[in-house]
Amino acid sequence: MSLSPSPLHGTGPRPPDDDGRATPSARRPDVVAAGAAALFFLVMVGIGAWLQRGSYLLRSPWPPLEAWWRPHAGPGTPLAVIVAGFVVGYGPGLAARLPWRGLLWSAWGTAMAWTWSLALVDGWQRGIAGRLTASGEYLAEVPRFHDAGPAVRTFTDHILMHSPAHWTTHVAGHPVGAVLTYVGLDRIGLGGGAFAAAFTITVGTSLALAVLLTLRLLTGEERARAAAPFLALAPGAVWVGVSADGYFAAVAAWALALLAIAATRASRWGTAAAGIAGGLLFGAAAYLSYGLVLLAVPGLVVLLCARTARPVPYVLVGAAAVVVAFTAAGFDWWEAYGLLRTRYYQGYGGVRPYSYWFFGDLATVVVSAGLASVAGLRRTLAGASGGVRNWWAGGDRTPVRAAGHLRGWWLRGDRQAIAAVLLPCGFLLVMLAADLSGMSKAETERIWLPFTLWLPATAALLPRRDHRAWLAAQATVALLVNHLLLTGW
Repeated sequence: MSLSPSPLHGTGPRPPDDDGRATPSARRPDVVAAGAAALFFLVMVGIGAWLQRGSYLLRSPWPPLEAWWRPHAGPGTPLAVIVAGFVVGYGPGLAARLPWRGLLWSAWGTAMAWTWSLALVDGWQRGIAGRLTASGEYLAEVPRFHDAGPAVRTFTDHILMHSPAHWTTHVAGHPVGAVLTYVGLDRIGLGGGAFAAAFTITVGTSLALAVLLTLRLLTGEERARAAAPFLALAPGAVWVGVSADGYFAAVAAWALALLAIAATRASRWGTAAAGIAGGLLFGAAAYLSYGLVLLAVPGLVVLLCARTARPVPYVLVGAAAVVVAFTAAGFDWWEAYGLLRTRYYQGYGGVRPYSYWFFGDLATVVVSAGLASVAGLRRTLAGASGGVRNWWAGGDRTPVRAAGHLRGWWLRGDRQAIAAVLLPCGFLLVMLAADLSGMSKAETERIWLPFTLWLPATAALLPRRDHRAWLAAQATVALLVNHLLLTGW
């Protein structure tokens, strides 16, 4: 599989750089947007504390995050500060100069170092080895899969709370593929919390590599390079190390990356191979987390950005193979999802007030995506709104200098700039749909990782000379959360 850019795309226009827009007046909307987002998060913290002043109404220890106020430090503290300082100081320059393949591996390695160091702030046992062995987690149920065949066939019999020997929270809340991952690790001699955590972090941090590949193909290499330090230093790393949702996020990201490769290959065989592989991962993602069926939305956005539907038959073949395999093994996805909805309302999901969590869930995105993502999204949405207004007004194609030239590129029909707008909008739409469903009340800092971890890439739209300051803001958010709070994951 070639890692070179598609011949369908050129180098495209330059991202906002030293174009005269990095002035105090031009920066002000970005800073205001980030400040408003931080204030929104703090307001939701205050409202949560007020609502729970005399009861456990929200069923969360420190809403809107699943965490406990417990300032602390640990062996990962100096490591995290060193990694953050290195990325802030040298990340933008190295991202611009390194060979492309070297940048890919460096981004993955940096993301791993960042995630491991943040996890170690809580210590080895509490922060890493013990995370996935807790009573509600996946490893607690691995012994029940000693005979995997019957366990899969009877999986739905143990989802509801009143069923005999019902599954623990996370096993019941996900398709059988999630727990089977850790059963598989156990079968090959990698059982226990340490190996499970190492696997989850290693795979989860590869998301940075998958996102970079996708960005290069759809938005151009220069934007991808500018996004690399922000992807490596994402605050969401707090929950990638260690929650299984980080692993799910990487599977989803690689599905989209393979779809982008399939959509931009010139040869039919290249399209077929990448399309089938991507379809297999789309199918696998749906059997890891029910919510990842929403991955169809960013998948459609990828095809829209590439302006082709050629990979669709191959993707459907790959996804169908996964569905057939699990169905033949005795797992009925639709039945399990229906039972999960009942189980959800049997537990905290039935009593957590939607009126708070609709906004509380959105507040968690501020922390997991970071303030630079908010500023980048402001520019993204400004570009999108300008393009839509122009289209609605009748298609005036006069370039407009706004949002770092992004709106002007949109009006000229630049495919890479349009992709830079549409991709994050696709993920925002998915999170809004999940929020409206009422099936994501609380814990979205980890549940939405497959979507929020793409948002730091929007920081590539910020003026290049401001990147170090925004990277420092990203690192500060992660360090404060991990040192002031004891997070659930």
